[in-house]
Amino acid sequence: MKERIINVLAAFESGNIGKSFPLDYCLPLYHSVSDKELPHLKHVIRYKTTQQFEDDLDYMARNFQFVNWQEFKEYTSGNFKPQKKIALLTFDDGFREFYDVVAPILERKGIYACNFINPAFIDNKDMMFRCKASLLADAVEKMKTIDPEIYFILSLKNTERCVLQKKILSINYQEKDILDRLAEKLEIDFKTYSKEFKPYLTTEELKELTRKGFGISSHSWDHPKYGDLSLKQQMETTDKTFAYLKENAFLYESFAFPFTDFEVKKDFFEELYKNEEIYCSFGCAGIKLDSVKRNYQRIPMEMGESGVQTLKKEIAYFRLKKVINKNTIIRE
Repeated sequence: MKERIINVLAAFESGNIGKSFPLDYCLPLYHSVSDKELPHLKHVIRYKTTQQFEDDLDYMARNFQFVNWQEFKEYTSGNFKPQKKIALLTFDDGFREFYDVVAPILERKGIYACNFINPAFIDNKDMMFRCKASLLADAVEKMKTIDPEIYFILSLKNTERCVLQKKILSINYQEKDILDRLAEKLEIDFKTYSKEFKPYLTTEELKELTRKGFGISSHSWDHPKYGDLSLKQQMETTDKTFAYLKENAFLYESFAFPFTDFEVKKDFFEELYKNEEIYCSFGCAGIKLDSVKRNYQRIPMEMGESGVQTLKKEIAYFRLKKVINKNTIIRE
């Protein structure tokens, strides 16, 4: 019912989305762009093709003024007056397509982007557990027969492949060791895959992107869901990442939550901002306000729809929530 109402409201959105956009800033979020099948992503991220991505950019450029990191800081601190509402383009996770595919498009169009990375995966030393799950789900899809031991490991009685895939994709950060056990049974070697396909950026590529003017910033050390961590664990992974960024002269003034900032309490932000070098942080709850004024919410753009439709639906949902006074995240 909610989805139906949002779709109806979105259909009435005007062509000039820049004027109807409820906030003064738009923060689109992507992970990867590719015309190829990426087994480590295909089951967890609905990444866009190059044409779809360029269509999104062209649409946003007509309605917003794309800004770089410095301009975003100056605007949010009241020292920059743009001609239109602003847009800061962001990417997460540091996938290699940002260097191979995205950066050339952005350079051609004169658009800045910041990529929030997990240092644990840079240089393809390891792979995020969700990417490992995607690889395993892909293997399950293609194998003729499945070892019964796999169902035993997952405590599954239903032997349908779709149920097995869903179970693999539901494995969380705390359970990620299970993925290694499953990989052995499915004859998937994560290290070999990383070495051959190189899904992540290298240190040299990150430095080259920085020289080109793009931002490389913090997304935690190895992509846990912060709402599932203690405050001590949250700060350990955050501080470790900032140390890496400073050591390599990357952008260490910002932080983007992996997965979501849902259930992250006020005490984390109080601890985070004790570091006076941190300017702001980013969630990904769509068009929303936050009781922590320096925490900005981004809009996930890989929802299986065009950027136009995604933004119109986000506007409609914001207005719907505003009626019941639910468009601000309150931290306790």
